[in-house]
Amino acid sequence: MSHFSNIKTKIRNLDSLKAALSDLDIDWKNGPGIVRGYQEQTVKADVIVEQDNNYDVGFSWNGKEYELVADLQYWQNPLTVEGFLRQVTQRYAYHTVVNETANQGFAITEQEKNQDGSIRLVVQRWSA
Repeated sequence: MSHFSNIKTKIRNLDSLKAALSDLDIDWKNGPGIVRGYQEQTVKADVIVEQDNNYDVGFSWNGKEYELVADLQYWQNPLTVEGFLRQVTQRYAYHTVVNETANQGFAITEQEKNQDGSIRLVVQRWSA
């Protein structure tokens, strides 16, 4: 019986996910690779975050989105799983918005982090 849990996310862009993890100073490895779990069980993942206790966390493509894959019994992070995903998702959303607006010819002219942790962006596009 597998100890791994798969937690759904709304993360669909691998490059934005990697950028989000890097923003949060999370050391990650590019996959495909192996996430290690209880009693040497393993599961494949596209991004792997190794933990000091040799039980890893990963993000794995399920055909629609990247799911968080981990043996939650051995979660070793100062944040809860929900807190971790909240931070990753916020930075992921930031990179997704920045990349998409740049693709549409916009540039960020103002950026502000609010007290509640949200980020306010002002974008602008010059037309001839």
